[in-house]
Parts: sequence; C-alpha cells; structure tokens
Amino acid sequence: MELKRVVVTGLGAISPLGNDVATTWEAAKNGVSGAGPITHFDASQFKTKFACEVKNYNAADHFDRKKLRQLDLYAQYGIVAARQAVKDANLDQDTSINKDRIGVIVAAGIGGLHTFEEEAGYYAVHGAQNGPQYNPFFIPKMIADIASGHISMEYNFHGPNYGVVSACASSNNAIVDAFNLIRLGKADAIVTGGAEAAIFPAGVGGFNSMHALSTRNDSPETASRPFSKSRDGFVMGEGSAILILEELEHALARGAKIYAEVAGGGLSADAYHLTATHPEGLGAILAMNNALEDAGMKPEDIDYINVHGTSTPVGDTSEVKAIVEVFGKHAYNLNISSTKSMTGHLLGATGAMEAVFSIKAVEEDIVPPTINHDPEDIDENIDYNLNFTFDKAQKRTVRAALSNSFGFGGHNATVIFKKFEK
Repeated sequence: MELKRVVVTGLGAISPLGNDVATTWEAAKNGVSGAGPITHFDASQFKTKFACEVKNYNAADHFDRKKLRQLDLYAQYGIVAARQAVKDANLDQDTSINKDRIGVIVAAGIGGLHTFEEEAGYYAVHGAQNGPQYNPFFIPKMIADIASGHISMEYNFHGPNYGVVSACASSNNAIVDAFNLIRLGKADAIVTGGAEAAIFPAGVGGFNSMHALSTRNDSPETASRPFSKSRDGFVMGEGSAILILEELEHALARGAKIYAEVAGGGLSADAYHLTATHPEGLGAILAMNNALEDAGMKPEDIDYINVHGTSTPVGDTSEVKAIVEVFGKHAYNLNISSTKSMTGHLLGATGAMEAVFSIKAVEEDIVPPTINHDPEDIDENIDYNLNFTFDKAQKRTVRAALSNSFGFGGHNATVIFKKFEK
C-alpha cells in the first residue's frame, strides 16, 4: 500500500506570547519571555508564585454565557486556536470538502483541572451539610477529550474524533496519530494539536510538591533557563496550538496554502521512572531514530531541533546526550533551541506549540532562540560545542525540523516537518 503524503495547511495558537500565531511567532523570534506573577489565583502561599499565563484573554469575546457554562478554560483555549487554524486552512468556507472525512484529534495532558478543583472543593465545604450537589456539566467540562468533541460539533466534522493523553507528549502523539490516519487514507484532513490550562492551585501545588517547578520568584522572566547550570525546574505555561494536517492531493485540489510537509513521527517509552527521563536518554534516542526511519531521512537531513528542553536538571542533560548519540558529528551542525525558555511548559499542549515553531522555522528559515543563558552559568554535563541558539534567533536554511516531546510515564514522541516540494 502506498502511503499518502501529508501537509500542514492551517495553524492556530493562543499562548503566553500572544493570542494568535503571528504575534506568538514574532515574540518567539525576538526572545520575549511570557513569564510573570500568577493572576489566575492568589499564589502568595505557594512555593512558586509565577507562570507563563495567556494574557488579555476575555472569554466573553469568544463564547456566549450559555456556552461558557459548558467549557473549562482548557477547552476554551483549544476551540479558539482551532477556529484560527480552520479559518487559516479555509475549511470553514470550502464547500468542496467532505465533512465525513475531516477529523479532530486534540490532546490534553490533564484536561479540566480547574473544573475538577472547583467541584471537589465545593463538595468538601458543603457536601456534609447539603449532600452531593454537582454541576451537571462537571464531567463533560472536565474530561480531557471534550475539546475535540466541541470542535467537531462546531464545524460538523464527522471524521475520526478523540483526545490523546500521554502527559507532556500528548499533542505530539495527537499529531502523529493524525498523520498516520491521513496517510493511510482514513481521513482527508484532521484538526489536531493540544490545549491545557492548569495554572490553578491544584496544578501549581501538585507540581511544587514534586519539586518540579522553578521557584525563582524574584525573577520570573529568567526562570526558564534550559541548559544552564542554575536551572531549577520548569515554568508552567498554558494555552493551545492547533494544526490542520491534510492529504496532499486533497490540499492541492482545493488550492490550500501549504506551510510544510509532515515527514515522519517516532514513538517510544523509557520504561524507567514515573517522572524522570532515562539519564542516558535511551527513550529519546529510540523516538528520534524511529522518526528518522519513518521519514526515510538521515540525521544529516535535519537542520533544526526544537528540544523538549524543560529547564530541569536531569531532563536537559539526558536529551543532549540523546541528540549527540543520534546525530553524531552532524549534531554540531544543527541549530537546537528550547522555546520553553519563552513560553514555559504547556504540558499537554507543548508539543503542538513547538510544532508551530518548527513549522514556522521551516517556512521562514529562522530558528527561534533559547533565552536566559548566562555564559558563566556552565553545566559541566552539557556539551556547549552544540549550537543551542542562545539569546538571539538565527537565520539559516531549515530544510527539516525535528521536534521532541517527553512526558511523565516515560512517553516519548518525535515529529519531523520538512519543506514542501511537489
């Protein structure tokens, strides 16, 4: 069976750097940090008092009051980004498409955490006196697949529809699933990506209890510092990024804009630890090798790697080891960057956000930077002969970009995007 080619025809984003793709990408190229004091709740008693929140977002600008009763914040972000991507790909106006063959696969690592926290908190306070009085929208607001459901209903898309949960690898897994379904001929196009909104007491407190978050409260904007010795944990982010993946001939027939081609995807498991990556990066090595094999590409065909790069002591070093193992001498010809230094870690949405950055890098031949590195803040376990694109974006030809996402549970997912050529 000959596999079909898959291209990217639409992009959408709402992020700590901006509420659309253009603003987000411009900020990323300019090395802007999205971090600041938490405003979603009073974090004064928490170890971490800052995060990378979405800014200037007013839900009433996007949804009426009746609809908002059904939507957790994570789903709101997912729908807003999906609307941008669908419009960008002209899937909302094109009457030639068969909606039975348009799918939606939108991931979340956690889902409606805020809704769960509110409902459980209400019961804890009032349950003993009043008995269980749960909101009828509690479950459908909370579950991690519901953003996909809302998006499909809004556009009457009847194709494959589900959510993916693999912690911080979730949206890369969703992209790989969408890619495979299209190239196998099961769908013409799929709305895919991820959404997350966990900057609430349970999210921040839970990650604080694991010592996973940075506590650099005196300088939030410099707290996410991948590959620097003083890194002390990740900075939580939120938002959504959505891609429209489409079968090539379908896209060409309707005159769709093509940003890039999806070349391949690779998946693996560390099978090592609940929350820590394998110290030698064995799962990451396997995922990247699997992606290269799937794409029919050699290591030398990759010009840019958007790393998982969370700014954690173990995670950053293990990923660097994996890159050197997979790419050998070519590792020193690559540009590498962690855009989490600017956006923070969007958990289940992070792979999709970094897919957008990777696609834009391929489209514009520019690599966004890794910010917040002090040349004197040297980790002896990091090979600084690699080009981490510190501080400033770099112009270069980007024939293909590889994007890594790794999640709690040992989940690893790698996606490769390349320049489209007929």
